[in-house]
Amino acid sequence: MPIISEWGVQLGGAFTSIGTQGVQFLLNLVLAIVIFIAGWVVGSVLSEVVVKIIKTIRIDSILESAGAKGLLTKAGFNLNTGAFLGGLVKWFIIVVFLVTALDVLRLQAVTAFLANVVLGYIPQVIVATLILIVAAVLADFSQKVLTGGARALDSKSAGFVGGVARWAIWIVAILAALNQLGIASGMMQTLFTGLVAMLSIAGGLAFGLGGKDAAARYIEKLRSEISER
Repeated sequence: MPIISEWGVQLGGAFTSIGTQGVQFLLNLVLAIVIFIAGWVVGSVLSEVVVKIIKTIRIDSILESAGAKGLLTKAGFNLNTGAFLGGLVKWFIIVVFLVTALDVLRLQAVTAFLANVVLGYIPQVIVATLILIVAAVLADFSQKVLTGGARALDSKSAGFVGGVARWAIWIVAILAALNQLGIASGMMQTLFTGLVAMLSIAGGLAFGLGGKDAAARYIEKLRSEISER
């Protein structure tokens, strides 16, 4: 009888422990679900905010004027910067809350993967996208300014000068975006150095060859004014 009584106590303790752990797991599961739902809601709200901001500043119009829409259409994509950035922000927030929820459930392996791989990469994608957006604005602005300036000097290569400036900015931005994403960083740096040198030479030649006639006329005008005096 003492043996049976001892077994009963041990069995009762085991069931009690299992019950306690089960209740604790259910509570943690409910908390994790609540955290995940909260993350989904917050992510969706912030996504809508980003979409409205992008629409307000008309980034798509700027990118369309820069020729990005045609390139994306040929590749089978639609130009919708707000939806793209909004989606990135939404899923970044969701994954942040998901990591917290999984940590509550003590799933350390999955938490470590999401924290190191997903959360570490999404911000880089966002930064790379912002680099390209800024490049589109600068490329369009620089092309107009330099083309107008070259035409004011009666340069025959005004369009070429503007085109060089535009594509120089785009190439540098693409290399910077790829470097931000960690794609062949060493090769990107080598290409960047070579392209900067090439574009500097091309730009110098364009200004020199295109502006020599205007410079000659200006010098002749100065000589005429000096002679008249």
